[in-house]
Amino acid sequence: MALSVDELRDRVLALREEGLNDQQIADEMSISKSTITWLQGSSAPEAKPDDVRIGWRSIGVRPQRIDAIGMIMADIIDEHHPEGIDTVVGISLNGIFFSQSVAEQIGAEVSIFRSAVGEKGGALSHKYANVGGRKVVIVDDLFNSGETMRRAIEVLQNDGAEVVLCLVMVNKTEKNEIAGIPLRGLIRAVSV
Repeated sequence: MALSVDELRDRVLALREEGLNDQQIADEMSISKSTITWLQGSSAPEAKPDDVRIGWRSIGVRPQRIDAIGMIMADIIDEHHPEGIDTVVGISLNGIFFSQSVAEQIGAEVSIFRSAVGEKGGALSHKYANVGGRKVVIVDDLFNSGETMRRAIEVLQNDGAEVVLCLVMVNKTEKNEIAGIPLRGLIRAVSV
């Protein structure tokens, strides 16, 4: 459903009142943090950020649809790394669903990177697979600025992982790599 700017502002305000921070609101609404900042403060049309809102509720409400996307992601991993990978790391929140599906399809372990705002910028959950010495693919729903993906790569590499591919459902940039790691999106959505 397409929302007006005023409806988007109201949704941001409602999510803020629920206690979500900018990153969590951006994840929930599938828009960039810079757009969240703009919606909270500026009404000047010339200050409007260049962004595309991605609605994927039709996929997210049915596990079999997540699995269908996971199958495509698994095929891309096989194309780039036919020798296989060890661990699929999903970026919370939305990358978790895809990472579980992809890991099941390719017979890999799964782990989760929790993004966080602030100095640390995120952490690897230690409840799941250990990534040290493992070939790892990072999976998320969207790629906006690359800030979260870059932090995930840094944390994983610091934990001894060999990050070999970053994979997203929608790449909202023209980038094909991040921090020297190949970046692939099932769909590229950029403004023209």
